[in-house]
Amino acid sequence: MPFSLLGPCTYREEIRKSRFLALAAPVTSAAEAQAFIARASESGASHNCWAWKVGQHYRFSDDGEPGGSAGRPILAAIEGQDCDQVAVLVIRWYGGIQLGTGGLARAYGGSANKCLQAAERVELVARSRCVCHCGFAELALLKARLGELEALLEQETFDAEGAELQLALPEARFADLQQLLAGISRGRIMLRRL
Repeated sequence: MPFSLLGPCTYREEIRKSRFLALAAPVTSAAEAQAFIARASESGASHNCWAWKVGQHYRFSDDGEPGGSAGRPILAAIEGQDCDQVAVLVIRWYGGIQLGTGGLARAYGGSANKCLQAAERVELVARSRCVCHCGFAELALLKARLGELEALLEQETFDAEGAELQLALPEARFADLQQLLAGISRGRIMLRRL
């Protein structure tokens, strides 16, 4: 099961007089990842190398370092930590000593890896979206019980008889929600997938 971060985290390291600062943050889209990188990059640094992964989409940049020596190792650290919906930026201030391609890969990947290891993580749960129409009589009880099923109320639309609820819940809890709805409404509330 993949993980994301609860919040931003940082890690600092000096390797052969070069300073490395790794910054990681949770993101939900490519645009959010690029905005984080643009906001956190240091214009006075030698290199701002980064990688991000959101689902099946990913990008990385070596920012002037030899090809494959920075961005790809940062992405490998993200995938190695089983992270998703994460962006990592590693900023380098050159210290005057050449590290070589292998040394750069170890430095960038290692800084990203240590930053992600120190971060507080949260498990990403795949959720199914569904909809049901609930009468006013059952609405309060249903909403009170959604937390037990790890269900999120995404949208609520009221009408004369009650409310249509759009929910997102872990796939494993779908049958439990169907059973709860049948129990509180004596089989009148029907749940359908979106």
